[in-house]
Amino acid sequence: MDINQLEVFLGVAHEKSFSRAAEALHRTQPAVSQAIRRLEAELGEQLFDRSSKDGTLTAAGRVLYDFAQQMMNLRQHAHSAIRELRDLHRGKLSLSANEYTVMGLLPLIPIFRARHPHIKIEVKRSLASRIPSEILGRDVEMGVVSFKPNEQAIKSVPLMIDELALIVAVDHPLAGKKIISVRELGAEAFIAHNVPSPYRERVIKTFEKQRTPLNISMEMPTLEAIKRLVESGMGVALVPRLAAQNEIARKQLVGLTVREMRLERRLHLIFRKGATLSHAAKAFLRVARDSTVGVTAS
Repeated sequence: MDINQLEVFLGVAHEKSFSRAAEALHRTQPAVSQAIRRLEAELGEQLFDRSSKDGTLTAAGRVLYDFAQQMMNLRQHAHSAIRELRDLHRGKLSLSANEYTVMGLLPLIPIFRARHPHIKIEVKRSLASRIPSEILGRDVEMGVVSFKPNEQAIKSVPLMIDELALIVAVDHPLAGKKIISVRELGAEAFIAHNVPSPYRERVIKTFEKQRTPLNISMEMPTLEAIKRLVESGMGVALVPRLAAQNEIARKQLVGLTVREMRLERRLHLIFRKGATLSHAAKAFLRVARDSTVGVTAS
């Protein structure tokens, strides 16, 4: 039993005539008769009373009629749902980011939302090191990372350039400066993020190179906790400037540049190379590319 046979069956039932059904369906009458015979042979029951002149349904035909109507309605609903996905009237955008890289999405989401208000946006929190494998495993369609993955199957689009900043409380002795050197930080108590990263290793090596002690007095699991502790005067911290830009703008924190650590961070939107992205993901990719003109990949 296939959908075309059911369509012919319903056509005959509605028109109460094989010839009128053939005309309505733009088929020949023999083709309509053959489709009905095949359907009856498969079911082992006659569907129309051949002795009547008006295509009267048999008991089996009446049972099939209700199911056939439901299946045709489901087909119509399926077509409508697919069309809505294509027209971005429904659907879901799934991405993966960590506490920091999600900041790269914040400028893009309002633009995407304004263009496609019916699309649900779902951002999964993950470790940066796991995001490429989540994309390759199709757990999410896209992700944001602060490095270019080595996997050949991953493609990336640059989103923005960030830098490392030293954040201090507004009443800290260093708060009046804009640029400082590593050697001025030997007596400071640092609050560090306890997630390993290449940038943390570069910071440690820079302090070693400058023969300056790096006093990590506390380690925290989130950037938010680090910012709150720095604001309360519990220490200083090196964080991506993007992660503290609101607090710096509101004068809750002061952001300084460390002369020997002008470390750029480039955020990349990544996805599977050659993947058939959803219509929602393709639309988000267009927003990302339009919004990052002038940001070049490293």
